[in-house]
Amino acid sequence: MTATEIKHIAADVIRLESQSLAACFSTVDDAFVKAVETIAAGKGRVIVTGIGKSGIIGKKIAATLASTGTPSMFLHATEALHGDLGMVTPGDIVLALSYSGQSDELNGILPMLRRRNNVIIGMSSHRQSKLAQMSTIHITLPHVQEACPLHLAPTSSTTAMLGVGDALAVCLMRIKRFAEKDYALFHPGGMLGKMLTCSVADIMQSGDHNPIVPLNVTVKDALLVMTKTRAGAAIIVNDDSTLAGFFTDGDLRRCLQKDDGLLQRNIAEVMTRQPATLPVSMKAVDAAKIFCQKKIDNAPVIDDAGKVAGIVDEGDLLPFVVTGATE
Repeated sequence: MTATEIKHIAADVIRLESQSLAACFSTVDDAFVKAVETIAAGKGRVIVTGIGKSGIIGKKIAATLASTGTPSMFLHATEALHGDLGMVTPGDIVLALSYSGQSDELNGILPMLRRRNNVIIGMSSHRQSKLAQMSTIHITLPHVQEACPLHLAPTSSTTAMLGVGDALAVCLMRIKRFAEKDYALFHPGGMLGKMLTCSVADIMQSGDHNPIVPLNVTVKDALLVMTKTRAGAAIIVNDDSTLAGFFTDGDLRRCLQKDDGLLQRNIAEVMTRQPATLPVSMKAVDAAKIFCQKKIDNAPVIDDAGKVAGIVDEGDLLPFVVTGATE
């Protein structure tokens, strides 16, 4: 197979799957709205269940719901037939996934769920399927052409199912007014957790690593402090520890080009008197945005009393200089 043929096949798969997503606009109907409203008003969990590839998609939907404010878990339909049905409690809403709607294992647990008065939200492509008939609410997926050349392996159909599941989750987020602070509670680890919870106070250099110098020192004295603390700047402070000015490596290079006697001059003569500063409570990701917007390499950190608390260097912010993040 040539490179051109491989590219053609891959492009065709992506085209077919994107078409399946576009066809999902028809899925957003009154039944979809009712499903969203029912889940939003529910007091229990959403139990997502399915088998095969639909079950794998179900795991992802359950994980997305759980991480965005809708308590949820995945239940394997076959395991449910052998005891795991006990995981479903009164008040739980069941989201049952099967593209054909005719899965024996999945449909085998539906009568028990109905008997226990659990709301069943079915998702399949056939309005007359057994799943549709047994559901309290049925979300109808579009009929799509599988990208598999045998038209057998779930490809386009699972893409459509995943898209509708994401749409459910996002609608519920909006209804519940799920905010960044809520998201952070469920994502304490990984890049997402750091972006949402880490503050300037958590990453700044302070104490012996804080390059603080008084107003009455020379540029040479300030450089010695910068070298000792390995900082790219010196923070000049007043007697009460409030910020007087800032002097960076860049300032040093620019001033040296104009003044051979720079090292003996008083730091107050060459410092920047109103530099960009960071509040100690600011989120690190917001500090990273300021660094990018102002094109700066470092900045003093100011505490709630208006005094210098530390310094942040661009290297401290590298994990946060992103437009988005994944775990």
